[in-house]
Amino acid sequence: MPGFRPFNGVRYDSSIDLAEVTAPPYDVIDDDLRSRLASRHSHNVVRVDLPIDADGLDRYQVARRLLEEWERDGTLRTDEVAGFYIYRMDYTDQAGRGLHTHGVIGALELSPPGQSDILPHERTTPKARSDRLEMLRSCRMNLSPIWALSLTHGLSSLLTGCDDVLAEWRDEEGVGHTLTRATEPEQLEAIASAVEASPVVIADGHHRYETSLAYRDERRAQSPTAAGGYDRTMAFVVELVEDQLDVRPIHRLISGLPDRFDLAKALGRSFEVVPVGPVDGTIERRMLGAAALALVDPAGEVHLLRPRPESFAGVADLDSSRLDHALSGLPSHRLSFQHGVDNVLRSLATSDAQYGVLLRPATVAQIEANAQTGVRMPPKTTFFFPKPKTGLVFRRLG
Repeated sequence: MPGFRPFNGVRYDSSIDLAEVTAPPYDVIDDDLRSRLASRHSHNVVRVDLPIDADGLDRYQVARRLLEEWERDGTLRTDEVAGFYIYRMDYTDQAGRGLHTHGVIGALELSPPGQSDILPHERTTPKARSDRLEMLRSCRMNLSPIWALSLTHGLSSLLTGCDDVLAEWRDEEGVGHTLTRATEPEQLEAIASAVEASPVVIADGHHRYETSLAYRDERRAQSPTAAGGYDRTMAFVVELVEDQLDVRPIHRLISGLPDRFDLAKALGRSFEVVPVGPVDGTIERRMLGAAALALVDPAGEVHLLRPRPESFAGVADLDSSRLDHALSGLPSHRLSFQHGVDNVLRSLATSDAQYGVLLRPATVAQIEANAQTGVRMPPKTTFFFPKPKTGLVFRRLG
């Protein structure tokens, strides 16, 4: 089972408001958001996590210089006592229900998928890993945690009762964030034992996990007999239960099909295709009620797609898997990904895509079942909301 240990976090000084210096994960930040975050505070973490070349230094040298400066001037301080960092996000889901995600940030032992009980749950899309690897080489810090799901029942109950509140704030999306720290030996041991008792599933951060493995192997090659902080990566671990997770779908955009290609007709070989009129605010509810996907054309007309069971023998019980299987028989085309129905409609209206396909969200039961079998879901099957903030705590690799 994967080892999980407390660590001496590197954190912003307590006088600094985390609401001003934290940021979303680097891979969901566009140029406009980066500019706004950097303007918000001179020490916003985006200046390090998504640095810009300056003063004759490349972006990775800039990141290292900033970290060194911030440590020298006291902006960043290292906790003297090792601990686990307990992180809670309170929010309202799309149905108006009040929910929370409550997990623990610690140092997770690195091991190649398939050689341990660290289970990737999605296949990754081709993506350059050199950027994050260069960041590790230059900064020698984990700047943000991967997100992992623990199969240990009862982990959440061990994360309460921490009186060492480090920060509390509510962000512009209305999500409440609370960061506390656990340092009592008994609680540390209980949390570590719980995480180490069961497999963990990588929910978000597959590329960062793979990059951490590559960096670990580089460092081991340099010092084969020496262990170091690079043998682990920072991870936010949450119990895999319904009341801890809001799993949203990532929809598909299809382009590059031949002119006047009738996608609804082509998909009729695998789905029962039912025209239901223009798209509206009820579409996701109608999909759930009909146990169907939804095909949206550029005019906003919708066809529900009810899977024909005989067409998907041996295919995983997931909308993303069914659609991948059905699309494999079509002419050459391009597939891209978008979350949010409004974003899909916007892409269709601007001719960025020929068709949109709306998917239902994967359930926690489906995620666990796939993890237990070791079968990875198609890329971009799940969108976990809300995203943990970057800048809560950093972890030194040595």
